[in-house]
Amino acid sequence: MILVVLFTVGLGRVTEAQMLAETAAGSAARAASLARSADQAVAAAYATVDADSSMSCPHPNVIVDTSAFRPGGTVAVTVDCHPRLADITGVGFPGTIQISERMVSGIDTWRQADAP
Repeated sequence: MILVVLFTVGLGRVTEAQMLAETAAGSAARAASLARSADQAVAAAYATVDADSSMSCPHPNVIVDTSAFRPGGTVAVTVDCHPRLADITGVGFPGTIQISERMVSGIDTWRQADAP
């Protein structure tokens, strides 16, 4: 019975971390797409992910792609999460796993942006 509970807790952590990474990547991409410059987009994405991080995904790795940052372009954010599972490894979970989510947000075609 204890193994079933630990297995359920492990699956819950993985699911929560995956949902957190997906939500953080989407929110960060949207925040970055509203910025006026590529540098501001990167800062906005990092700030958004920092605000969304939790114990299920401590210290997420954030990659912001601003190569198409221009009116009508896109900005992409990838969030890599490593949920901790070491305390429940008795049921066969590795110490950590990697969850990666990538979201892309469009930049308004008719708005002004600072030069790159």
